[in-house]
Amino acid sequence: MKILTLGFLLAFSLGLGVSVHNPDIWALLSKTRFVEKLNREFGMYFLYPIFPDELKALEGKSLEVTGFYIPLDVSTSDFAVLSKFPNAECFFCGGAGPESIVVAYLKKKPSKKIKVDEIITIKGKLKLNDTDIDELNFILLDAEIIN
Repeated sequence: MKILTLGFLLAFSLGLGVSVHNPDIWALLSKTRFVEKLNREFGMYFLYPIFPDELKALEGKSLEVTGFYIPLDVSTSDFAVLSKFPNAECFFCGGAGPESIVVAYLKKKPSKKIKVDEIITIKGKLKLNDTDIDELNFILLDAEIIN
């Protein structure tokens, strides 16, 4: 009986070690560094990301991000923007950096109206963008709101 119990506990603990851990996404995104580079097309300097290897390893994988909803007319579109911080402190409105926002391209439009600063969780496949200045750096594709 002890051997059976010990075997079960060992198998259970090994199973926990193999399970996929959902890292603190915001902490991981904040490890991204930004460098100013001249964009010749626009004749201006822009911030371009340098993604850490641990974030690059998650590209193409499904993950969940929980954050504050930033209003960008989601009622008529199929995307949502999440911020690590409330609207007044977000990248667009306050002093936060580009590592604090994520855009999610939704499979379908939200079934309910989302309020400013409502905390929501979105699940999607991570895409990293380090070249297109018309797009955010952190993108969730085939995304869905899960709460």
